[in-house]
Amino acid sequence: MEDIRISYIGDSFINGVGDSYMLGWAGRLSLMSRSEKREITHYNLGVRRDTSSDILRRWESEADARSPKSSINCAIFSFGVNDTEIEDGKPRVSLVNSMTNIREILGLARVNYNVLMIGPPPIDDPKQNERIKSYDNAYITICNMFHIPYLSLFDRLIEDEVWMREIRSYDGTHPRDEGYELIARHIYEWEAWWF
Repeated sequence: MEDIRISYIGDSFINGVGDSYMLGWAGRLSLMSRSEKREITHYNLGVRRDTSSDILRRWESEADARSPKSSINCAIFSFGVNDTEIEDGKPRVSLVNSMTNIREILGLARVNYNVLMIGPPPIDDPKQNERIKSYDNAYITICNMFHIPYLSLFDRLIEDEVWMREIRSYDGTHPRDEGYELIARHIYEWEAWWF
């Protein structure tokens, strides 16, 4: 049986804020992907309000501690919404700095991990969504440069009635159970998903 360790690294969407089962999309995806042939050990390394700068500082030590040399080690990154949040009149992390952070993160990660990146989802704020979309486009470019598969969720979810209904009925940002199920399903059906 394959010993597979998956570190899901990111923000509150990885963490699953708003999910009554506390699985988020990461937990659901691991459940969907297990089989008799593979033993999946799932690590949720999502931290609420984390930006790409926060993740750059912490991800390597957290993932390395959970990734023995004897296992198949995978890292899935997903963040960006918090970078686009306005504080003191400007984004918490500028687009240029966010791109620099991602280049550093992915440049290191691809050496020792099987890596995927999942793009930031839309929220219930049209102005912030414009920024999220521009960051998403920049992230696509960087992932292409590193030959790392990238799944953009923005266009898939902004027109999705279930997603938009769930974030509006909760806190304007996070979905409930059905929203996380949607993301997990999109990733599971993606041709780049390992399992």
